[in-house]
Amino acid sequence: MAATDIATRTEIRVYLLVQDLQPQFAAYLGTPTRARGYPPYAGEHALIVEVSPALAIERVIDLALREVPGIQPGILYVERQFGVLEVHSSELADVQRAGEAILRGTGASAADQLRPRVLFHDIITDITDQHAVILNRNRQASMVLPGQSLLVYEMTPALFAAVAANEAERAAPGLTMVDVQMIGAAGRLYIAGSTSDVTSARDRITEVLNGIEGRDH
Repeated sequence: MAATDIATRTEIRVYLLVQDLQPQFAAYLGTPTRARGYPPYAGEHALIVEVSPALAIERVIDLALREVPGIQPGILYVERQFGVLEVHSSELADVQRAGEAILRGTGASAADQLRPRVLFHDIITDITDQHAVILNRNRQASMVLPGQSLLVYEMTPALFAAVAANEAERAAPGLTMVDVQMIGAAGRLYIAGSTSDVTSARDRITEVLNGIEGRDH
């Protein structure tokens, strides 16, 4: 397929550079429910891309790996409507080169992505024991404990939960990453800790999402 054909058929929905992966979020990306490929490590850098139609992600990963053969793919996911790719490396320049190859091969620019839209956020203080139990049955990361404060944050497109989680942990390293839902109709974060930590996380997430450029939904 010619590059022009790819460009006319591939929509870049998310083009997300996540620098300096924080320990908890890097560990989450390495869980079997997320990383079907090579798990990333704390301190590495990641590029996360979402495209439509979903199968176009196979061309996207090909563009990245041919340009930078040493880069490591962690997530390659073809869902009902969209395709998702995460690649990472200890070298930021390698991740940037892979991203440039994707943009060049699809005829897109980073600004073509959708602008993140906040749907909801709330801080629930002094979580009850029964609430903690039921949350922990559905978690994908660490546990929330009774008495902690819980930040819930929802945005779309879902993949922006990735940079939100990483920046939340950077802003408040003492928090607990309970769950990160970054694939689907909406992205959702569950973050626990002291009220001051989850408030700092909420404020940082809002600041980061508001600063991302893109087109309107």
